[in-house]
Formats: sequence, structure tokens, C-alpha cells
Amino acid sequence: MKIEKYVGSIRDAVAYLKKRVPGAQCKVGLILGSGLSEAVPHLEGMKIVPYTDIPHFPRTTVAGHEGKLIFGRFNGIPLVVMQGRFHYYEGHSMETIALPIRVMEYLGLKCLIITSAVGSLRRGIKPGHFVVLDDHINLMGRNPLRAFHEEEFGEMFPDLTDAYDPKMRKRIVSLCRKYRAPVHEGVYVAVGGPSYETPAEIKAFAMLGGSVVGMSVVPEVIVARQMGVRVSVLTWVSNMASGLPGASLNHTEVLALGKQVAGRLKNVLRDLLREPGSICAS
Repeated sequence: MKIEKYVGSIRDAVAYLKKRVPGAQCKVGLILGSGLSEAVPHLEGMKIVPYTDIPHFPRTTVAGHEGKLIFGRFNGIPLVVMQGRFHYYEGHSMETIALPIRVMEYLGLKCLIITSAVGSLRRGIKPGHFVVLDDHINLMGRNPLRAFHEEEFGEMFPDLTDAYDPKMRKRIVSLCRKYRAPVHEGVYVAVGGPSYETPAEIKAFAMLGGSVVGMSVVPEVIVARQMGVRVSVLTWVSNMASGLPGASLNHTEVLALGKQVAGRLKNVLRDLLREPGSICAS
């Protein structure tokens, strides 16, 4: 796809959403990962748009990803929720994965909160625990900015030194502790998937400094940071990774545990969104 056509697809999606949801805008974006559909906060004036209705949005094919864009307000803040995401392993291009983030930014996005299920690379980080990301290692083999630069997107070479906003990170850790949810800070290792990793790979990832492993998040973070959007990522541990004690690699079990985690996550998100100064710079 040529860049001109790609920019056109973003504008098509934005125009459709503004028509479908009069006054559509968002200051805060929230991406909900596997099994977290019940973590959607109650929004005022909620409007739901299926991905299948939005021009150029692909379909989600993974169980636990609802495929809905939800607009509304929380404590007066314009908010949009991605209930389900797109993955590289589904066959989507990196620019397709980036499309919803770019659409949200065109609608006014200032800060993005991302959630995701992850596998633990460390014995002390167990299923049901939360991990707030402070960095990542991209082993997906592709970058969402490659060959798709447009001046209005931001810098061609964005600085990812503080990709995971320190202020937002600190606040989320505090809220997790408030609700007695075991929480850590750590490094996300991004892989292409969809197969789970081998025990040898997991050992290597841990030696590189990784804390958790997953198959999403990083493309979304890179694109958001290029566009100047503040980012924080709250992951939840669904399983111990391959080769570690207690490892269980089953997506059905991931979804089941996600329902248990969703309640705590909803509380954390609710309190975070009640303090707009703690997540979005004016």
C-alpha cells in the first residue's frame, strides 16, 4: 500500500466515525487485551461501533477480542475503548495494526493506556500478577514505522527512551497496591507468534533482561510515541512461560483467568481515569 492510500484510509475511518458518532473525539484511549471485555468502565453517552463497520478496519480473529470501538465520557473526559486488538500473527501488516492508533490520534488522543495478557519469564512473577512496563525488547522482526512515514505522523526516527511514561507508570503501580494486586515493573519481550515460545527461547529472553513475553503491545507503543501520545502499559500474567515451573500454555485458560483479573483491573482504571491530571498533560 502506498503512503497516500494509507493516509486516505485513516481519513476515511475518521470521517466515518465522526458521522456515526456526532462529535466523536477522544483524549484518552484504552486498549483491552485477551479476556478483559468485562474491564470496560461505565461511560456516559456510550456509543459502540463494531470494527466491521469502520472503513479499512480488519476483523479480529482471536477468541476474547470483541472487535468494538466504544466512545463515551468518564468523569467528563472524552474516552475511546478498543475492545479487542489486531495482531501481527493474524496476518495483518504492521501498518494495519497501527491504523486504529493513528485514527484515535486524529480524533484528539493525548494519552493511551494499553492492557495485555503476558507470559512470565521470572519465577517471582506469577499468574494473576500485574506488570507495569518500563521498557521493551522488539523481536517481532518488523517495525510499524517502516516505509510508512508521513510528516503529519511525527518524527521518522522517534526517541523511545521514555516510551512508557514514568508519571503514569508510578500512578498505576500505586493503584494496584491500593487494591492489593501483586504488581511489578518490567521489560516486555515482543515476539511474532502465534506459537508459544520454546524453553530455550524463554531462557534467552530472560538473559536479555526480559520480565514478560507477549505477541502485541510494542507496535502500538511505537506508533503512539511517534505521534506524541503518552503511553502506559498494564499487563497481567496469564501463565508461566515454557520451561518454567507451573507452565501451562492454553489460550482457554488465559481467557478464564482474564475474567478473574478484570475486576481488579476495572478498579485500577476507574481510579486512574478519575484523576485526569495524573494521566494526561494539559
